[in-house]
Amino acid sequence: MAPVLPGQGEKKSTTPAMPDFRTLAPGLAIAGLVALAASWLAEHYASPVMLFALLLGIAVNFLSQDARCKPGIDFASRNILRLGVALLGARITLAQVQSLGAEAVVLTVAAVVLTIVCGMLLARSTRLPLRFGVLTGGSVAICGASAALAIASVLPRGDTHERDTVMTVVAVTALSTIAMVLYPLVAAGVGFDAHVTGVFLGATIHDVAQVVGAGYSVSTDAGDTATIVKLFRVAMLLPVVLVVSFIVQRTGAATPDGEKRPPLLPAFLVGFAALVLVNSSGWLSPAAAQGLQEGSRWCLVIAIAALGTRTSLGDLARVGWKPVAIIVGETLFVGSFVLLGLALLGH
Repeated sequence: MAPVLPGQGEKKSTTPAMPDFRTLAPGLAIAGLVALAASWLAEHYASPVMLFALLLGIAVNFLSQDARCKPGIDFASRNILRLGVALLGARITLAQVQSLGAEAVVLTVAAVVLTIVCGMLLARSTRLPLRFGVLTGGSVAICGASAALAIASVLPRGDTHERDTVMTVVAVTALSTIAMVLYPLVAAGVGFDAHVTGVFLGATIHDVAQVVGAGYSVSTDAGDTATIVKLFRVAMLLPVVLVVSFIVQRTGAATPDGEKRPPLLPAFLVGFAALVLVNSSGWLSPAAAQGLQEGSRWCLVIAIAALGTRTSLGDLARVGWKPVAIIVGETLFVGSFVLLGLALLGH
């Protein structure tokens, strides 16, 4: 028997910083196909693409357990998600914010902050984790599914992290669709003109697509105003996620063994802020801005599809009524607060 030389029978354990494309390809292909199917269904049935992406992803949940698909699905639900959030910055300019006027800006900022506080209080009163209140409150206050994904990416990951994120996306998307139908009727009932109606819709409806649908169903003026107010809420994503990340770092919230704690200033937030500044400067052509916005949409749909594949219906069925009640409560709060605020301002 030949002698074994030192190191001859040993295998070096080298873990690459990121899997290569061949490892990622099967999972990315699954997430991409689910996203394509969801987009086709959304276009043909005039329904939220995020909801279709989640439901179709959940339908192929078994694929996330396949060793060949798991790396790509995990990559899509984290890395592609962060890229999509960063590209959201191409939607926003500082001129849009200035055009709103001080009253609308202050009212919108107050609505965002107080809705997150409301979520935290509701979570505490129902004995759910405080991070769930932050996740749902931020989602309702800012921009629905996109905000839920961005905030979830900097929160500590517990056993129910992904289930809570998926449930939040489903709930805010459903409630946003209901609001798209009902809120224009509410605004007409209280006698708001087109401009004030746009402020109300933009400051209260969760998702951008539903804000656009509700606003332009009233008038062009209402649609333009609602879209600008909504984009200002999207801009609030940067300070909110930064504050949440800072608090997580300072409180030393637990993360699973072996998982790296999110950085204080995530790279996707830097990208988001940089794109806002570049877009505000006029350096981006309309075609480039449109391309980046479309890229953001596809990244978020792919990320949602991947997140859906990692979630089982059994997990969602065990959620119970409390989380849903919290999101409904936050939705009623932000709607009532903005409605009362506009009334007190004499509109």
